[in-house]
Amino acid sequence: MELIQQDPELSAYLAADDAIDHDHQIVREVAAELARQAADSYVYAKIAYEYVRDAIPHSHDTGDPRVTWRASDVLRQRTGICYAKSHALAALLRAEDIPAALCYQRLDGVVHGLVAVRFRGAWHRQDPRGGRPGGSVPFSLTGERLPYTPRPESSDMDYPVLYAAPHPVVLEALQKAPDRERLWKALPASL
Repeated sequence: MELIQQDPELSAYLAADDAIDHDHQIVREVAAELARQAADSYVYAKIAYEYVRDAIPHSHDTGDPRVTWRASDVLRQRTGICYAKSHALAALLRAEDIPAALCYQRLDGVVHGLVAVRFRGAWHRQDPRGGRPGGSVPFSLTGERLPYTPRPESSDMDYPVLYAAPHPVVLEALQKAPDRERLWKALPASL
C-alpha cells in the first residue's frame, strides 16, 4: 500500500499540537532519558517504540477507566488506548526531530491507531499498542510487521493517509469520553 502524506511539508510531521505536545516538560524528560540510551536516531526510534509499547499498558487490557489523549497525559498516567499510545510515540519521536505521522486501520468495524516513522526517505508503519497474546510486534524498517492485517472478506481496511495531527473523529471520541467503558462504546467506525 502506498502511504500518502496529508500535508506535503515534512515539517508538519515534526510539529507540536494539543495532542502531540512534545514541547511539554514530561515528554521532553522522557525523550531525554530515552535518548541517553541511544547511539543514533534509528536506535532512539526503536527504544521509544518499545517504551510506549511495553511500559504504557493499553487501558482495555488493564481495565483502567481513565481516558488519555494528550501525549503528556499518556506518559504521566502511563495508560491509554491505541490512539493515545500513538500520540505518545509520535510526540517522543518528534521531540528528537524524527518525523512521525498518525495513521489508521479499520479492523472489525472499529478504527485502530498506528504511527508511521520516516527513515531512509520512506514511511514505516508501527503499532505501539502492545499487550498482545503470543508476544509483541517488533519495531521494523525492513518490511511491515503489524499485528493485524485487514481481511479482504470483511470491511477491514488500511487507510493510506498519513496525518500530522490526530484525525478529528478520533480526537473527538477521546475528548468526549468520561471513561474508557463509554469510550469503547463510542469508538469511531470509520474516518
